[in-house]
Amino acid sequence: MNTLPDRADVVVIGAGIVGNSLAHHLAQFGWRDIVLLDKGPLPDPGGSTGHASNFVFPVDHSKEITALTVDSMQQYEKLGTLTAPGGLELARNESRVEELKRRMASAKAWGIHAELLSPSAVAELVPYIDPSVIRLGFWTPSAAVVDPLQSGVLMREQAIALGALTVSANTAVLGIDTERGRVTKVRTDRGDIETPTVVVASGVWSPRIAAMAGARIPLTPAVHQMIDVGPIPELAETHTEVSFPLVRDMDALMYERQSGADLEIGSYAHRPILHDTEDIPSIEAAQLSPTQLPFTDDDFDPQMEDALELFPGILNAPGAGVRHAINGLLSVTPDGSPVLGETPEVAGLWSAAAVWIKEGPGVGRVLAEWMTHGTTEIDVHGADISRFYPHQRTAKHVRARAMEGYNKIYGIVHPSEQWESNRNQRLSPFHPREEALGARFFEVGGWERPHWYESNRHLLEEFAEHIDDRPHEWDARWWSPIIDAEHLAMRNRVAAIDLSAFAHFDVRGPGALDYVQRMAMAQVDKPVGKVIYTPVLDYRGGFRSDLTIVRRGEQEFRVITGGADGARDRKWFGDHVPDDGSVVLTDVTSAVATLGLWGPRARDVLSALTEQDVSAAAFPFGSARELTVDGVPVLALKISYVGDLGWELHAPFEQGLHLWDALFDAGAEHGIVPAGIGVYGTTGRLEKGYRLMGAELQSEYNPVEADLALPKVKSADFIGKEAYLKAREQDAAARLCTLTVDSHTDSGGTRRYPQPHSPVLTTSGDRIVDNAGRGSFVTSAGSAPSLGAYLLMSYLPPEHAVEGGSLLVEYMGERYPVTVARVGRTPLFDPDDRRMKA
Repeated sequence: MNTLPDRADVVVIGAGIVGNSLAHHLAQFGWRDIVLLDKGPLPDPGGSTGHASNFVFPVDHSKEITALTVDSMQQYEKLGTLTAPGGLELARNESRVEELKRRMASAKAWGIHAELLSPSAVAELVPYIDPSVIRLGFWTPSAAVVDPLQSGVLMREQAIALGALTVSANTAVLGIDTERGRVTKVRTDRGDIETPTVVVASGVWSPRIAAMAGARIPLTPAVHQMIDVGPIPELAETHTEVSFPLVRDMDALMYERQSGADLEIGSYAHRPILHDTEDIPSIEAAQLSPTQLPFTDDDFDPQMEDALELFPGILNAPGAGVRHAINGLLSVTPDGSPVLGETPEVAGLWSAAAVWIKEGPGVGRVLAEWMTHGTTEIDVHGADISRFYPHQRTAKHVRARAMEGYNKIYGIVHPSEQWESNRNQRLSPFHPREEALGARFFEVGGWERPHWYESNRHLLEEFAEHIDDRPHEWDARWWSPIIDAEHLAMRNRVAAIDLSAFAHFDVRGPGALDYVQRMAMAQVDKPVGKVIYTPVLDYRGGFRSDLTIVRRGEQEFRVITGGADGARDRKWFGDHVPDDGSVVLTDVTSAVATLGLWGPRARDVLSALTEQDVSAAAFPFGSARELTVDGVPVLALKISYVGDLGWELHAPFEQGLHLWDALFDAGAEHGIVPAGIGVYGTTGRLEKGYRLMGAELQSEYNPVEADLALPKVKSADFIGKEAYLKAREQDAAARLCTLTVDSHTDSGGTRRYPQPHSPVLTTSGDRIVDNAGRGSFVTSAGSAPSLGAYLLMSYLPPEHAVEGGSLLVEYMGERYPVTVARVGRTPLFDPDDRRMKA
């Protein structure tokens, strides 16, 4: 029987590939007194790691996931548990052909070697494929098969050899105790362990384990069907586990790989079959293992027909039959990404869940970095569990999005594609008016935000000569030329934009100033009434966030951040509140409705509704004032993310609709229009060269590279200061630049519009890489209607960050000439900022 210590520095629950890897890396980082528990036997405790197909395709459209995958492959290779036969992703129809071209661009952007192959070239690599069924193949020579169980054994052995790890298999976790919101103890059927830190790496069981401590890990177990067909002579005669390339039959939502003498076939095409964590059978009750459920033939029959069409010879081989078939459980999250990091509800309780075999060791490394240093080398903000707002962690939301997202695993997903399930969760008070105006709503953080308004379609005629259409359906999907028309109406007259998705935090108390100074890179000790834009850095000096802070009193501040980042920022700010009670942090998001009012006639509209002086002299740019607007008390901020005269108007939520009506009544004579986030977040922003968190601003870049370094460094200490000072003393490895597309016409004569993540190349077509090993790619892209241009943003190394320089951008298999129009943050539109400071 295993002997458990009565205390540990950290307890990791789950000995799959993620738990093993995490324990290994924690040991490498110097942690000791690590305990790894699993309710099942080792080396295969019965989780998803044991039945996974174990192949790794390195290319993903997500830079984050690709980086984790490449890191994992390098670790598997170092352990000697990786075999690389290469991999093929196949297209049966024209839409998938276009998708594979987009995949080529992602491969180039992230530095993965790949090729597009003809059907005959595919058949040369995998002779048992019928080439007449396919149109194109995407070939990745580095695609591999790994052994995660043996990898886990080796990782545990290395950690044990360091004297850092105690492993206890066949150990059930009975509870996790907490005190004052922090983990204190893990209770098991072999004894209790006092510990300040617990990591839930329990795969499909993770929600149940986290619930013991009062936390929610938003995932649901879902079925993935797999069968083995064999014996197949052509495969048996290779006398190896895998010698032929791996195959993804993408349009059939299936994969096939050699497994010795058998062909393994897996499907993501069947109906979503979700399970409740509590209904997963015990080890004793399971026929095979708890995550290998009985096969449902009817769900797989259509996919078997697709497989027979692609592999007619070998699947019909005499004597070949289905030798193994399961409904294997895997974890599905509301947005398809992993859930990593410390849970928002319970301090010291970490999640390492919803991770695929291909990402496991990489996740183990970054989570160990995070737990040790407070930040990670790879930017994993897209996998941070704190990205989810409370309603997004509910069972209803998780199941709804999992049902919708399951068949998208191998689907063609547009970068701007919107979810349809569980919508209308968070509505601004302006929503009834927006619906009546034909708003096209996009969701962020559960909020319904107008992206454009069909009521503005008439503006297309007014501004016709300044608006380009997008003739290709992919480029025009989730976009409208109305966005550009709204932009021009704002630039010429005035527009109102719903910004109620902003997250608002009030900071008060005798320690408030010292606290916000520590959180913000910029100087916050400004006069009352000042508005401060500031990056928020992590401990490595990379971007954690960027936001606005309003000084409302000597020890009172309002923090305003984007709706997409509000939940993460709330966790970050909450984690750093002093323990001495000197600071009170209050989330007031649901109490505040916000309208942006911008354009050369914005002052005319606002002054008609308030008796207070809103002239440039009385209300200068970068300041905040309390106004009464048609009887509504408003916190008005004279700032602009779109680069025009105007204000953010923050009002009590219940009076928001009155504020909307008052502004539009007063603005009628000035030609006011409602404008969507397409203007705020893309066209207006890009014309001013403003950076966006998650696009330009990532933890892998610093303020010097983003040209957000300030002339002086404040004397007050702040998170990331040491790294920031170091970055200021060094030559920047890259500079953030704005590029113009010189020609949009593809080889077929169609105008195309490159999208984010497209690689930026030299004029000879070579990939551009800075001396920190980061490739250049498009971070943001969009129209600049006031300039008559289409703009891209990208980090470029110094030798290419030269204004007037010529480069290329690769998009959908073709290359388009671009010019470096601006290095740094001086905007192309109104470079002196005269309009918004008027």
